[in-house]
Amino acid sequence: MLLWINGPFGGGKTQTAHEIQRRLPGSVICDPEHPGFGLHRMLPPGLRADFQDLAAWRQGVVEVLDLALSKHDGVVIAPMTVTDSGHFAETVGRLRELGHDVRHFTLLAERETALKRLRERGLGHLLRYVSGKKAGLRRESWAVQQLDHCLERLREPEFAEHLWTDHSTVAKTADRIAVLAGLTLLPNTEGPLRTRVRQAGVGLRHIRFD
Repeated sequence: MLLWINGPFGGGKTQTAHEIQRRLPGSVICDPEHPGFGLHRMLPPGLRADFQDLAAWRQGVVEVLDLALSKHDGVVIAPMTVTDSGHFAETVGRLRELGHDVRHFTLLAERETALKRLRERGLGHLLRYVSGKKAGLRRESWAVQQLDHCLERLREPEFAEHLWTDHSTVAKTADRIAVLAGLTLLPNTEGPLRTRVRQAGVGLRHIRFD
């Protein structure tokens, strides 16, 4: 089974994916952003637009996820924002055509909630900015610019199942996805402090600078 977790930038996709992976033995995260940023590195900076517009990204994501789903004995989790209908068909749709059990979920939140999460995520980027690495803050600015478009597009029926997260913790959102997908997660026995530390670590590991 593939759990594709969609949603706006700063919507909690990565944290939710890691929460599910932590509590679902045998599951793995296959992040479609990785080949996207790899393709960016191959291009001159001035040519680095949205990597989802590259056929190589869409085809590569399908090929890699197809391999993981075919050979890995466990649930595969892919946290990735996709708002273009054509790109959605060429990735999520194509994997379904190949016979895979793909469960797609879109995490949604009100604009104010999403902006607050982006600002909190940007704190780690700010630390690198003052050290002279500005790419992190530029990416946060780009994410904010894309927010309204993402929130509007992802509310469309084609991007269901929709899960509103304004008043939900990451753990509760993971629980909801598991129930809808027919999966059983291990109980969440973490205390609040340990959860904050672990989630901060996840956030820091996913800061990009190129």
